[in-house]
Amino acid sequence: MHLVNRTFAELRIGDTAEIRRLITPDDLYSFAAVSGNFNPMHLPDHDGDGDGRADNVAPGMFLASLFSAVLGTRLPGPGTLYRHQTLAFHDRAHAGDEVICRVEVTDKTADGSVTLSTRLHRIGDDALLLDGAAVVTAPQRKFERNDIEVPGLIVERHRHFDALIDRARALPAIPTAVVCPDDENALGGALRAAEESIITPILIGRADAIRATAAAMGETLEGIEIVDIAGDAEAAAEACRLVHAGRAAAVMKGHLHTDDLLRPMLDKATGLRIGRRLTHVFVMDVPGRPEPVFVTDAAINIAPDLETKMDIVQNAIDLATGIGMEARVGVLSAVETVNPAIQSSIDAALLSKMAERGQITGGAVDGPLAMDNAVDIGAARTKGLRGNVAGRANILVVPGIDAGNMLAKQLSFISHAEGAGLVLGAKVPVILNSRSDSAASRLASCAIAALHDAHRAAEAKR
Repeated sequence: MHLVNRTFAELRIGDTAEIRRLITPDDLYSFAAVSGNFNPMHLPDHDGDGDGRADNVAPGMFLASLFSAVLGTRLPGPGTLYRHQTLAFHDRAHAGDEVICRVEVTDKTADGSVTLSTRLHRIGDDALLLDGAAVVTAPQRKFERNDIEVPGLIVERHRHFDALIDRARALPAIPTAVVCPDDENALGGALRAAEESIITPILIGRADAIRATAAAMGETLEGIEIVDIAGDAEAAAEACRLVHAGRAAAVMKGHLHTDDLLRPMLDKATGLRIGRRLTHVFVMDVPGRPEPVFVTDAAINIAPDLETKMDIVQNAIDLATGIGMEARVGVLSAVETVNPAIQSSIDAALLSKMAERGQITGGAVDGPLAMDNAVDIGAARTKGLRGNVAGRANILVVPGIDAGNMLAKQLSFISHAEGAGLVLGAKVPVILNSRSDSAASRLASCAIAALHDAHRAAEAKR
């Protein structure tokens, strides 16, 4: 940022400066986090006055801080220090409003202080929102630099999941076999998704344990079907039977090992396989990214060969299409050129060619790509990579489970992403959450499963 000030000697009565600012929902969240003011009147999508509508009112002191921005960067500029400020609030601004903040020099005194009028208007109707007067100590020395930088802020909102959940609410609730929901995380996730009308849960497992968990949570299971079956493997097999009977359109993992959940699904006679390998996709809502990021496979296939990677890629493309995304698959390796000594680079090149020849359909596939030039357009252009995927990949296909697990957890614990998990390649989507997943993550997994199921049903009718 280029900054230049006006010294006390340079200032004249009548000098003016202004800035414009579009107020965004992220501004409201950021101000709440910095100030500690969590008044729901000032938080996006919250109803603070009980009238049934979100208020989205910009805090008055946030608006007043715009005066400080003009004084500190424009007039007088760098070196300015506040001495006094009066404020009068005339009207409210909301997220989505654009405002203009103007200051004007009205007085100078020999002690180096300067008085400026301060006014804030809403652009559009020119309504006066805020006015007052500022008294500042003006800078005595000239300042001009163009290398002033401050760290960027990322608001930890998961807007992509919010949008997917909103879309899923509009669909009929998907009947879901919830296997062994006998701990609070598993049962709580299913009940919350039911409250949001995203799933209709069928609880399978030890009925006494499920009811005891609900009682400990203060929840009622009235109206929810419970299938009383002892044993994890038996409960998972019952979920498969409900799918074959047409009573369940999704399966959800509860409090059991993933192997015990998936083993009955692989049975040739009674399982749920439909010709492809079962593969896992993490759908990650990463703050600051323009769309969700898929990581696959990070949970099932340990060291996938080329044939398995074909199914990994195709399943991920189908899921992306099912939730309304343009599928751009970056097949990851340590390098972005084919190296005969690195098997993942060879597999990536072959998968790219397979997509080019129609053996993988529905999305663009490119590889090998290193992580940087898969997701950063600048890094891709530096390496001379062109096309629709390099720098813009939204599906990241990892060489093996080690890399996938590390990448997904890095996004969660360093980049503050929420992750939804689905197993694909079965007759119905399988919602696969870990014990540590948040309620928001479990709800998003259900929403993605519902959207994917609705898309598949629509495609089958065509």
